[in-house]
Amino acid sequence: MIGKNTVECLQSGMYYGFAGQVDRIVERMIEEIGPVRAVIATGGLAGLVKDECHTLTAHEPMITLIGLRMVYERNV
Repeated sequence: MIGKNTVECLQSGMYYGFAGQVDRIVERMIEEIGPVRAVIATGGLAGLVKDECHTLTAHEPMITLIGLRMVYERNV
C-alpha cells in the first residue's frame, strides 16, 4: 500500500524495498547456481516480510536454536 504521509511512505518504502531486495538476491543466486529446492527465511524479523516475498518457500525463525539442539542431541 502506498503511504499517504511521510511516515507511511517511509514504512511502505522500507517494507516493499526490503522484500524486493530479498527476492532479487534469490533470483540472482538461482541464475548463477540453478534451481533450488527451498528458500528459507530465517530470524524473527523475517516474518514481517515473508508474505510479500515471492521467492521464499518457508520461514523458520528458530533455525539456529534447532541446529544447536541437533548438535547437542548427536553428542549426548
